[in-house]
Amino acid sequence: MRYSNTMTLGTSTVLVAAGAILRYAVSYEGNGFDIRMIGTILMIAGVAGAILSFILMASSRNDVAAQGGSNTTVVEAERVD
Repeated sequence: MRYSNTMTLGTSTVLVAAGAILRYAVSYEGNGFDIRMIGTILMIAGVAGAILSFILMASSRNDVAAQGGSNTTVVEAERVD
């Protein structure tokens, strides 16, 4: 099974950035919720997602190496005169 890490890493980056904005740049005081805590939770979720993405990326590379090759296929053309 092939796994694409591009979206996972991008999503993790967005979560960390949004969490940092909520944690450090927003000074809104709401009733019943703490916007800074939500920012902290988003940053933790983003970092956890990035770590999981790196683990999955490493395991998929190990799977390819265990199969004895890479994910590149070389095709040789036959010349016809």
